[in-house]
Amino acid sequence: MSIKFDKKKYSNKLLIQLYKQLLLPRLIEQKMLILLRQGKISKWFAGIGQEAISVGVTAAIQEDEYILPLHRNLGVFTTREVPLRKLFAQFLGKASGFTKGRDRSFHFGSKPHHIIGMISHLGPQLSVADGIALRNLLLEEKKITVAFTGDGGSSEGEFHEALNVAAVWNLPVIFLVENNGYSISTPTSEQFAISDFSDKGAAYGIDTYQVDGNNILEVYSTVQQVAKNLRRSPRPVLIEAKTFRIRGHEEASGTKYVPKDLLEKWAKRDPVENYEAFLLKNKILNQDQVDGFIAEFQGEIDSALDSALNEEAISGNVSIELDDVFAHVPKVAKPAPSIVKHTRRYVDAIHDGLDQSMKRYDQLVLMGQDIAEYGGVFKVTEGLMEAYGKARVRNTPLCESAIVGVGFGLAIAGGKSVIEMQFADFVTCAFNQVVNNLAKSNYRWGQAADVVVRMPTGAGVTGGPYHSQSNEAWFFHTPGLKIVYPSTAYDAKGLLCAAIQDPNPVLFFEHKALYRSVSEEIPEDYYTVEIGKGRIAREGDDVSIITYGAAVHWAMEVAQELESESSIEIIDLRSLAPIDYEIIKQTVEKTGRILLLTEDTITGSICGDIAAWIGEELFEFLDAPVKRLGSLDTPIPFAKPLEDQFLAKSRLKETLETLLSY
Repeated sequence: MSIKFDKKKYSNKLLIQLYKQLLLPRLIEQKMLILLRQGKISKWFAGIGQEAISVGVTAAIQEDEYILPLHRNLGVFTTREVPLRKLFAQFLGKASGFTKGRDRSFHFGSKPHHIIGMISHLGPQLSVADGIALRNLLLEEKKITVAFTGDGGSSEGEFHEALNVAAVWNLPVIFLVENNGYSISTPTSEQFAISDFSDKGAAYGIDTYQVDGNNILEVYSTVQQVAKNLRRSPRPVLIEAKTFRIRGHEEASGTKYVPKDLLEKWAKRDPVENYEAFLLKNKILNQDQVDGFIAEFQGEIDSALDSALNEEAISGNVSIELDDVFAHVPKVAKPAPSIVKHTRRYVDAIHDGLDQSMKRYDQLVLMGQDIAEYGGVFKVTEGLMEAYGKARVRNTPLCESAIVGVGFGLAIAGGKSVIEMQFADFVTCAFNQVVNNLAKSNYRWGQAADVVVRMPTGAGVTGGPYHSQSNEAWFFHTPGLKIVYPSTAYDAKGLLCAAIQDPNPVLFFEHKALYRSVSEEIPEDYYTVEIGKGRIAREGDDVSIITYGAAVHWAMEVAQELESESSIEIIDLRSLAPIDYEIIKQTVEKTGRILLLTEDTITGSICGDIAAWIGEELFEFLDAPVKRLGSLDTPIPFAKPLEDQFLAKSRLKETLETLLSY
């Protein structure tokens, strides 16, 4: 178990520099443990005993190559020379920290330092690394990306998806597994059945290496050589760094579950103490220098820490909090639609929006299952691969979560993406990436997630419980997501172009039953429809139906059927987040009778929120109770008679007549 250092032909200057880079995070860690005992920080994930991995990896790659670290990788930040004052402000929850007090420890990114922090769910950062590497590959930049994970995090499905995508697409990513023996208290023997983690590489067809994670020179040398090779010949590599977690998962959890002899054995392999002894023994370093480095670093730490501690506590500002949920949308001159029009079906309009956006944005990449040569299961992307090539119109493996993560990584590196869920139902597999990465990144650390997720949705095609759900309400509750849902060909193209133009994450719901049943004349040229603005689909005076998607057409049919008896106004919301409450206010004040109509199941639907808002803000204008109508509170059935019974459409006329007669 002794550490054998091989200094190769490295200069003394480099060897000493690596020592200093090891020493600094160790001294910071010791200070953090004191602050934790004093109650000045709430939690700390100690990386003591694992510093050689963070430092060795970071020192071995180029400064402008991205690293995606985890809890115990303080050495990544210090080696990249992240200012200590700002780092301590982050740990202390101060306004000048990277997340303005909104998140803790290393849950942030710093693009100037090419570091992208983790989220608590582990796993997702691996796919984000794929996206950054893909952007480098598309730009033909000879760069690599490093993504850290642990022996526990590697049990997440995202580990499999990320490695598989990287292998299929030959992405230059180093997947660095810190095998430190335990995931909180669960030993590696209960995480996987193989003896060495590096055995997993063969399953993905990728090269694998194993290093002594406590040997700074072995980590540095291996990563340096691998990175050099990957820049020349892009592909993923898996490196397992064997190490041990000397302290608890976080300090409160302790280490009582770890056998005493195991702790004692690994304590003797301390990466800082052993490397220091090696340098002293070989007269590369002397004790006076060691003492000088310690004094220098302790002075820097104390100064930076005092400055952060003396910063005033955060004072909440509701306006600032709300403003930071979304990235600012730059004002772009609204294109004037050409006077040349042609008749296009809903599906054609979406295709045109994609095509013209691909021409407009060189950095735009389309991704999804079967979208290239096959053109997608609904043929929305037919012909686009031939026009723009497989680099930009990419078939993906069946791994929705990884591909959304790839989209986020592309955005971090300056790209754009449109991701097709083959069916909106399948987005459940990517739920974590959508609601915890895309939705929160701008609020947490100012990183816009320039990703559009296309969501073929809805019923009327007898698709059954897993191909016909209306799931827009799942995301309506999550701040940071924009949701659009066009009902016409004109809006389908214009809203899609606007969604791609927007730097924020947009879920673009497109109703499958409308693809080839709805058509109209639309401009041939590129144009946008503003997100967040509804439209009056039909003027009326007696009652208002507020709805969206295919239900707009249900409402139009009933309005025509009853037009001799009643004047019915129909509001097409078009956008569900944000909602156009001004147009709702206008129609409530005009008719005084409101029917909120959705194809979604009624309980927990978006209609409930709108009804509550009307009741709170516009009660005095109502001539009748606000009525909601949605589909049955059951999974959506397959057989057509059952599907017809399930849908709100079958009860629309009766409900409307009841409201009119109130």
